[in-house]
Amino acid sequence: MADAGAPAVPGAAGAGARAGLADRPDLLTPELRDTFELYDLAGSALVWLNRAESRSLPPEVRRVQPAAHRWPFRDDSATLRRIVGYVEFGRRPSRHRDVPAATWRRVAGALPGAAALAGTFPDRSGPNCFGTVLGAAGVDGAAGTWLQREPFEAWLAERTVPGGRDDDAGCVLVWRGPDGLVQHAAVTLGGGWALHKPSQGWMSPVKILRVPDAKLSARAAGRRLHRYRLR
Repeated sequence: MADAGAPAVPGAAGAGARAGLADRPDLLTPELRDTFELYDLAGSALVWLNRAESRSLPPEVRRVQPAAHRWPFRDDSATLRRIVGYVEFGRRPSRHRDVPAATWRRVAGALPGAAALAGTFPDRSGPNCFGTVLGAAGVDGAAGTWLQREPFEAWLAERTVPGGRDDDAGCVLVWRGPDGLVQHAAVTLGGGWALHKPSQGWMSPVKILRVPDAKLSARAAGRRLHRYRLR
């Protein structure tokens, strides 16, 4: 928040307007949105402050700013450690290096793209869990896209049948909300391992976890888990 060009959180909107700062949501890139968690901003102004302008905000506004985002960016080891710490904070590490070579060999036919995706980061915000599952299943270019529900559902209908077990290779795990809409997806590798991408954020890698941990990561109130077996 205190660095030049950093976005003000919604709590600063009124103060920004009083200071004559323009509402500029057009400057918010997907990467900044995900870094600063600036979601659901409908009805809120988004203003951009340099260091001096941020210091002029009322104390009650400054107190709610995300302190973790206040460091100045420099190309040095300290900045790198902060970035790595931000990416790792509160998140389960990927365990792709723990998967036995035999498991990767067995799953290669059903999920030809899984090994290459495991443990990798996207080069931007956007690629999500649905595209990752399709990419692991060999759909060209899918892993790099922000895939919407409709094409994911179409792929499920074409390439899978209901059923499957967590220890199988190629069991697609799909979490649906109370309205039936798909909310998250993962796919099993066999041997108790699963592949998923937790979010569309740039800081979210394609992870390999034990199946119970993948389930815990995707749990949310009202969601129910459904299983589909690759044809």
